[in-house]
Amino acid sequence: MSEPAEAQVFLDGLEIGKTPYENQSLEPKEYLVKVEKDGMVWQGKINLKTQTLTVVNRELSEGQAFGAGEILSLDKGRGLTVISNPSSAEVEVDGKSYGQTPISLDISSGEHTISVKHANYSQRSIRAVIPDKLNLTVSVDLALSEADLTSISTPVITQTPQVLVKQTPTGFLRVRDKAGLAGNEIAQVKVGDSLILLEELSGWDKVRLSNGTEGFVSSAYVEKQNQ
Repeated sequence: MSEPAEAQVFLDGLEIGKTPYENQSLEPKEYLVKVEKDGMVWQGKINLKTQTLTVVNRELSEGQAFGAGEILSLDKGRGLTVISNPSSAEVEVDGKSYGQTPISLDISSGEHTISVKHANYSQRSIRAVIPDKLNLTVSVDLALSEADLTSISTPVITQTPQVLVKQTPTGFLRVRDKAGLAGNEIAQVKVGDSLILLEELSGWDKVRLSNGTEGFVSSAYVEKQNQ
């Protein structure tokens, strides 16, 4: 979806239609999406998952800093994950404040209103339904409310950050319940596995596995994937 409507939609470089656009026949994989109208452009990557819907909603602008929008996607697990550009934005769910982005919340299934706000940026509110046994990830780009482009950098968020498991001495990587070697092992992941990055700590990353399990892995054995 886009504002203004009837923007051209490109998928992996091919023009496929105009907004509002929906396609339920795409195979699950990563795609490069571009939305364009009258010289206003947004571009980003989405990673479609089996039997789930991914929503891309953009407010196009002549300047990237003044564009806004969000990507809503579903993964195995439960609750709500919110990331934003800029980071450290305040998150409210149904009027209750929960902290700053990036944040992962144990929110019940059902319909909720998610608000994301940051000083000098326009607030963004999203109404969405969290299904049972799935985690809803909301990736938000906030638009500048004041023209101070010299002091504020605004790279575009494309989707949930992910990390790739690198080669390890054991051939696998331990996932722990706490950030540190003292944490208990709760799972193991294989070299080449892709994990959703929830939070970066000193020497450790909080991640979500494909089965919804959340834990901590050593940052020395993972690398960020290009978004």
